[in-house]
Amino acid sequence: MNDGGQRRYGPLGRALVIIPTYNEAENIKPIVSRVRAAVPDAHVLVADDNSPDGTGKFADEIAVDDDQVHVLHRKGKEGLGAAYLAGFRWGIEHGYGVLVEMDADGSHQPEELPRLLTALKGADLVLGSRWVPGGRVVNWPKHREVLSRGGSTYSRVLLGVPIRDVTGGFRAFRAHTLEGLGLEGVASQGYCFQVDLARRAVEAGYHVVEVPITFVERELGDSKMSRDIVVEALWRVTAWGVGSRANKLLGRRPT
Repeated sequence: MNDGGQRRYGPLGRALVIIPTYNEAENIKPIVSRVRAAVPDAHVLVADDNSPDGTGKFADEIAVDDDQVHVLHRKGKEGLGAAYLAGFRWGIEHGYGVLVEMDADGSHQPEELPRLLTALKGADLVLGSRWVPGGRVVNWPKHREVLSRGGSTYSRVLLGVPIRDVTGGFRAFRAHTLEGLGLEGVASQGYCFQVDLARRAVEAGYHVVEVPITFVERELGDSKMSRDIVVEALWRVTAWGVGSRANKLLGRRPT
């Protein structure tokens, strides 16, 4: 992975914080308010998957009063990865220089956003990491921590990516980084979506930096974690790892 030591980085440009939502009516107003307070110059894009609980309507109400808040209404629930990809496309089309991934449930602390954006001044991609020194999780049951740590370790070892928190979803990308990742070929969701983008960034030679964050378990609403998401991540990561090793043995470039 490129260490970025000799690379010169241009200005970051406008930042867009993308918040995918599905049934986050209780959380959407507080989280948008916190983002706007933490980084007043940043814009927010709520990508709502036609939430039955009216999250999209609440987001529209926020946008009416704040021209830095935008809402992308999607037809239905298609998964985290699809929502982020739609948000990335929207942000790039509208000329944003930085695109940020952030959960709607408060697990990612908006107050830590400035730290990610500062680190991005010397990087192509910044990951908010729970598993580097200074990072931590709050109010998580032990089995969730074991699952997350194990998933990151399995992905890191099998894929050969020097990232401690491969599955984390609090991230800041430069727009040019996303444009270079071949997003048209991304079909994964959930944890697996985050692993996919991380491995693509490493394979493309981008400079990836991890900064410590505090991850807080949601207080309102229901977790979107499911057995299907875990199973998808396991088989996709395994397939990528096996394919990567086979390519190296045969002298092929990564696909």
